[in-house]
Amino acid sequence: MASTDETGQPARHASPSGGTTPPSGPPADPAGPGARMPRWLPRAMVLALALIAVFQLGSWAFHQLTGLLINVLIAFFLALAIEPAVSWMAARGMRRGFATFLVFLAVLVAAAGFVTLLGSMLAGQIVKMVEEFPEYLDSVINWVNGHFHTELRRVDVQEGVLRSDWLRNYVQNSATGVLDVSAQVLGGLFQMLTIFLFSFYFAADGPRLRRGLCSVLPPARQAEVLRAWEIAVDKTGGYLYSRGLMALISGIAHYILLEILEVPYAPALAVWVGLVSQFIPTIGTYLAGALPMLIAFTVNPWYALWVLVFVVIYQQFENYMLQPKLTSKTVDIHPAVAFGSVIAGTALLGAVGALIAIPAVATLQAFLGAYVKRYDVTDDPRVHGRRNRPPGPSAATRIRGLWARRPERPGHGTEGAGDGRPA
Repeated sequence: MASTDETGQPARHASPSGGTTPPSGPPADPAGPGARMPRWLPRAMVLALALIAVFQLGSWAFHQLTGLLINVLIAFFLALAIEPAVSWMAARGMRRGFATFLVFLAVLVAAAGFVTLLGSMLAGQIVKMVEEFPEYLDSVINWVNGHFHTELRRVDVQEGVLRSDWLRNYVQNSATGVLDVSAQVLGGLFQMLTIFLFSFYFAADGPRLRRGLCSVLPPARQAEVLRAWEIAVDKTGGYLYSRGLMALISGIAHYILLEILEVPYAPALAVWVGLVSQFIPTIGTYLAGALPMLIAFTVNPWYALWVLVFVVIYQQFENYMLQPKLTSKTVDIHPAVAFGSVIAGTALLGAVGALIAIPAVATLQAFLGAYVKRYDVTDDPRVHGRRNRPPGPSAATRIRGLWARRPERPGHGTEGAGDGRPA
């Protein structure tokens, strides 16, 4: 117990020197107002803010340049597709730039001729449909009057259509949407020009591009890059070969149908169906089948229905039987992998991803296959799809045993069971 003086206050202990010891204050708080900030904290905050700013800037730039990056990717695969033809002509003394120009000129001439032929054919058929539309309308009205006992007239139908509100709204919306359509057409032409320019540079300056890329890599990495480039050329060529073969088969099949139905312009329509359905992903099948249906409708409306049924059936045959077989042979990937890569490419890049997914996955698979260590497979029945079952009685023997052990019904059991007396 502490000693106190007469006033009741705690006594002050005398120091050895005779003075009194002053009372000690509270301990100093290291986190008080006078504490200094760690030296690393400001630099860490500045670094974190700088990283966030760089990330935001990179994300903004990536979203702004997504269209350009997709165009460059398409141009790169297009250059890979024409690389064999350009290299073949360059190996025979022709300048690489001139060889690339000739290849592109041939492609453009073929595409322009095909589009011009189809455009003239389509225009003629549309004019024919407009001229014969009153006859179609009369036949439909007569069929409705005969089956439903109505008294419709063509004049009443035409006046009702011309005075309807939906036609007026459609005309107004079409007039206001002309500028939007024109802007989309100009944007599409500019995008095509960008793709052709980049693909021309990639194909014409392919050796220089490879030398520039290899100059910043060690020799071992240079060999890997060149090998990957060669694999990409082979797989892209194989993919185009498979697409061309499927276009040929599709064109022949649709040509036979159109000739049986006596639809005009059957050869041109068959070429249209084959090319559009194979080289325009996602919506190519619908675009390819719409034109033959339209022209078949001018001959007989029921023919359009037959064409639709045939297009749907052939598309299922191609998707589940023909395409997986040909793709696995030419691109050397499993049909399930090819189907999954198309779905993944469509989810990531849309139609462009669906078009380049298979050659990209085939290139990656072939390149990584050289670095995967493989072992000899054991000779086990399960490897060949057969189960290794232990020896035992056969199924027929087990069924006979179960039949012999089945419970007996009352009245049909042992002797004497019917009268209640023991046997």
